[in-house]
Amino acid sequence: MSATEGETGNPCIRCGACCASFRVDFARDELESNGGTVPDGLAVEVTAATCRMRGTDHASPRCAALTGRVGQNARCGIYEWRPGPCREFGVLAPLGRGDAACARARARHGLAPLPE
Repeated sequence: MSATEGETGNPCIRCGACCASFRVDFARDELESNGGTVPDGLAVEVTAATCRMRGTDHASPRCAALTGRVGQNARCGIYEWRPGPCREFGVLAPLGRGDAACARARARHGLAPLPE
């Protein structure tokens, strides 16, 4: 993520709670080797048609693309190339609001929920 929270007003910038809370599965077509944008080395095969972001299937998930400390200075190392589920998660966040999944992720890391 290139911008800071203050520059965009987006509360997702520097949070990273979702990146360290959920499994991220996506279509194999999103991999670089298949014409997509997600770097192949950050994904593991799940099925012939599906991949998962490396690190998100652990008991304590943490996406391999996440850098920094959740809730303080977390950054997605592949923000511009992230898979579809990451692009779709928290679509209300640019408006300063979170949904139920965002609230669960933030609670898991001791962060207050965003207004709904």
